[in-house]
Amino acid sequence: MIALSIFFLWIVFNSQITWELIAFGIVISAALSYFVQRFVSPRLTLKNQLKLARQLPGYARYVWLLIKEITLANWAVMRLILSDRDIVVPKLATFTTTLKTKAARVILADCITLTPGTITVHQQGDQYLVHCLDEGMAGGLVGSEFEKRLLAKEAVWVKEETP
Repeated sequence: MIALSIFFLWIVFNSQITWELIAFGIVISAALSYFVQRFVSPRLTLKNQLKLARQLPGYARYVWLLIKEITLANWAVMRLILSDRDIVVPKLATFTTTLKTKAARVILADCITLTPGTITVHQQGDQYLVHCLDEGMAGGLVGSEFEKRLLAKEAVWVKEETP
């Protein structure tokens, strides 16, 4: 799987297809794949790569959700800026998540920060402190779609880790 990904990138970055580029790409892809599996990430066996490939559609849906939410938040911030409202009421909001793994909590904090109008100021354990550009934006933090999707992914991660 790693070799195929590297080979695909090789072809895309070269922007042309010749027999020499294909042959050289196969050799380079195989060598880099061997190097990664041997020295960088020994746990990334073919079996683990196939598990990761099966999860790829779920990750793609999460990225699509992030892009959608960033777009919607951009529109909300533009409306706030361009409206005739004179007063914007920023708010520091706190909330607790039900996410268990550190990775899922960090991903949630990053997604909040990537969404315009909100910044994760502090995250410790399951507690988050988020600065919202306007107090109306704080309502979408608790039980967000990001958190729901991460809870589903977290269930898969935990299930895979248990022997």
